[in-house]
Amino acid sequence: MRLLVTPGRRISGRVAVPGDKSISHRWLLLGATADGEVRIEGLPPSLDVVSTAECLARLAPTARPALETWASRSAVTDERHGSTWNDEPSTLDVQRLELHGEGRGALEPYPDPLGCGNSGTTMRLLCGVVAASSFLTVLVGDASLSARPMERVARPLRLMGANVQTADGHPPITIRGAPLRGVEVEPSVPSAQVKGAILLAGAAAEGATTVSETVGTRDHTERALEALGAPLTTAGGRITIDGPFQHGGFTGVVPGDLSSAAFLIAAAAITGGELTLPWVGVNPSRLHVLEVLRRMGVIVEIRVEGEEVGEPVGTIRAGAVDGFRAVEVAPEELPLVIDEVPALVALAVHAPGRSRFAGAGELRVKESDRLSTLVDGVRSLGGEATVEGEDLLVRGGRLPGGSASSAGDHRIGIALAVASLAATGPSMIDGMEAAAVSFPGFVRSLIELGADVESRT
Repeated sequence: MRLLVTPGRRISGRVAVPGDKSISHRWLLLGATADGEVRIEGLPPSLDVVSTAECLARLAPTARPALETWASRSAVTDERHGSTWNDEPSTLDVQRLELHGEGRGALEPYPDPLGCGNSGTTMRLLCGVVAASSFLTVLVGDASLSARPMERVARPLRLMGANVQTADGHPPITIRGAPLRGVEVEPSVPSAQVKGAILLAGAAAEGATTVSETVGTRDHTERALEALGAPLTTAGGRITIDGPFQHGGFTGVVPGDLSSAAFLIAAAAITGGELTLPWVGVNPSRLHVLEVLRRMGVIVEIRVEGEEVGEPVGTIRAGAVDGFRAVEVAPEELPLVIDEVPALVALAVHAPGRSRFAGAGELRVKESDRLSTLVDGVRSLGGEATVEGEDLLVRGGRLPGGSASSAGDHRIGIALAVASLAATGPSMIDGMEAAAVSFPGFVRSLIELGADVESRT
């Protein structure tokens, strides 16, 4: 699927973004292992979240009918998954899942490998859930996921007592569950996925499990566990859960995804528009991207309006630019904006001067080597970008437009489309079906906000 972007229009208005992917994964995992009734609304029909639902449907017999029904109804898939891309309005309809769980102990083995698709979050968090099981589980992924590092989650789970094997540090992952014991772990790389896997395993372990973070990462797992009554404490970068802990179910509405919102904020900023985004997750551990946007001159306002299962929710207003400028993102900041770097690059290609994203090596092991694909994409549109060691450098200014590819990476495709909205000429972005991984309805949202874009096969 290709997207023709014709610049010259302002991106303005009010639009909802899909439910937060990071939160949805965790709520699905906690829902399938609940001992009681669960009701979740606002689940996004994104490929990654569908992968989590499909894996859980194979493991949780009492939750299986509801999970299978939701997954089949929500499957917004692309050619890599044997179907066709869909960007129709129905893909953003509010999704509701109601299920009954009988606790972690009711999970049962599945005879075949569980396919996690392109979702590293599915694979890593699911490792933590099945690590305490009494059976063997094999997790596999697509070609992209199969190249991603998994020892960072395997090692701490081994320390807790599980038998975890990887293929030279990569998927497939084979997990033979066992009774777990609490341990203290300092992850080798700052990662909310690794932290989440350890805490989910810790909820099933005997004794205290502590994760020590040198750099804070998003805290969706601990917020959900604490909201459900888990004996969890956080102090000085140390997160501790005293296990075992079993919750009895919950009800929640998934907040909108801040990472998706960042792309639309960038689109409004570079085109001179203004944007209102209701019901967005405004978790403080995710808000650093807004601070970076402000440093680039974007005016962003937040109004907190409520809370869902420990997650603050509110409205974001943004767009008007107060002296658009380049930015320096320091290495210690990178983990706080790791998923939003593509959105920030979409701004940086238009900001006068040189922007630097320092210590960005972790971008090499995302859905693509995002350092390389961002550089290739920016250059294909006529911009200037390069990599120096672990730093990504972008020289902003005039962007002529051109033909570029998502390289199969959802965030790269979306970033290139956004950057093209303020180019001096039209652009064609190939591989836009990948956007369905995290932002189903992305093209429809752009059109609703005034963009001149056209999907082509």
